[in-house]
Amino acid sequence: MPGTPWISLTTDYGLTDGFVAACHGVIARLAPAARVIDVTHLVPPADVRHGAAVLAQTVAYLPVGVHVAVVDPGVGTARRGVALAAPDGLLIGPDNGLLPDAADALGGVTAAVELTNPAWLAPRVSGTFHGRDVFAPVAARLALGASLHEAGPAIDPAGLVRLPEPIVAADPAGFTAEVLTVDHFGNVQLAAAAELLDGLAPTVRVSAPAAAPLPAPEPVEQSASGRVAVRGRTFGDARPGGLVVHPDSAGRVAVAVNGGRAVDRLGVRPGDLVRISG
Repeated sequence: MPGTPWISLTTDYGLTDGFVAACHGVIARLAPAARVIDVTHLVPPADVRHGAAVLAQTVAYLPVGVHVAVVDPGVGTARRGVALAAPDGLLIGPDNGLLPDAADALGGVTAAVELTNPAWLAPRVSGTFHGRDVFAPVAARLALGASLHEAGPAIDPAGLVRLPEPIVAADPAGFTAEVLTVDHFGNVQLAAAAELLDGLAPTVRVSAPAAAPLPAPEPVEQSASGRVAVRGRTFGDARPGGLVVHPDSAGRVAVAVNGGRAVDRLGVRPGDLVRISG
């Protein structure tokens, strides 16, 4: 792939330390003309599934370039550092399940290498900061147009670590799906494809394992079989304070509260199961 002057960064590094700046600095020293897009640095610490979901839902909207992702609780262990080529971009990060869904969003893995060439890495590689010492310098060199295969030996894409498929189970009355992510607004994204909403009634029930009690003044129906929600297109399809189940911008089913936070209402977290029934 020819030089791609765009680099994106997705990490769980946070914004209170110098970790993100160090990665920017390494890239700027090696490829000063490269432009860097910060996707997010607020992935929950060590939450590989959340990072993988954010990355996969974002990369298709970024310029063709080099995408670095670091959510790496196994840093410094035997887990591999890898670079993946796809038709619409390159991905760099740990081989822990973080990258394959994003590679699929970019057209699928066409080549993969393990990052072992010492000439491409920092002179001294820290045991705990591969974002700075491994992934950032590799990204800069690839952005300058260096060959992927100079970074290290080819590996079989079929051997890349993949995260377990999230639970989605449909039945004639509705479906049960795993909570995939919770966004900044408290909207609960399920692993279910939005098409599973087709054919459900305009009013549905949302059942969660540990739904939080509603404030006393709130006139929203709830029962042992779940809470009533509008099946809508956007937040405003529910009355203020009401639940709405809708297709989100990533093509997944989401549960939201018009003017509130569905995650607090339902009392769920990623990995929990939520049932939507007609």
